Parts: sequence; structure tokens; C-alpha cells
Amino acid sequence: MKTLKCRIISKGQAKGEALVSSEPISFLGGVDPHTGQVIDSKHELNGKNIKDKILIIPGGKGSTVGSYVIFQMAKSKTAPKAIICLKAEPIIATGAIMAEIPMVDNIEGNIMDMVSSGMEIEVDTAEKEIRIF
Repeated sequence: MKTLKCRIISKGQAKGEALVSSEPISFLGGVDPHTGQVIDSKHELNGKNIKDKILIIPGGKGSTVGSYVIFQMAKSKTAPKAIICLKAEPIIATGAIMAEIPMVDNIEGNIMDMVSSGMEIEVDTAEKEIRIF
């Protein structure tokens, strides 16, 4: 197991399968809030589902309505278990906080080189840690 320190954006703990993207994601128009499937045809995760995954992305992009989409996804039970951003920005941070989805950023080391989709990972904001199994 490898442990990385991080900064807390939204409190909580989650463990699950990583889904990694090197591209920022837009929740408004880029993700179907009813299913959790990435529907942006130009995004590398197109066709993948973020529901119950630990989503690892550089950050977000797009409209501020994306915050509400994340909140709606949590209510519909189609949201990721946790979000790890290289650098948090207001759209996804606000959505994660409203939806009570654990979110962290400012990770020690280059997580994109250490984690690939399908690996088991845990976010623990009480310890300010990400654990890679």
C-alpha cells in the first residue's frame, strides 16, 4: 500500500475502484446525471460510468451549473464515491461540498503516474490521505 498526503476540499471517506482521466471534465453536458455515464463524445472517458468510482481528474471545466449536476447525481445515487483533483476549482469543489462527496487536491507526488483505472484506492480526509492498494 502507498500513502499520499493531500488537502481536504470536502470531508469524508470512500474506498473503491479508481477511474482516471488526464482530461478535465464538465459535469454539465459531459455526464448524464441519471446514469453517471460520461456522454461527452470528445472526452477520453466517453462511455465510461463514474457512478461509485473514485474519480481522478486534473480538474473541472464548463458552466457553474455543473455544481448542481454533481448534487443531483448524489441524490440520484449516480455520483462518484470520491473525487481527487490535481487542482480543485470552484465548480467541482462546490458540487462535492453540496453533495457531501469526499474531495481532495494538492496531492503529494504525481498520482497520475501511480494510479490507473481499475486499481483500488481510498480517500480518507480525516487523515488527509489517499491510499493506493
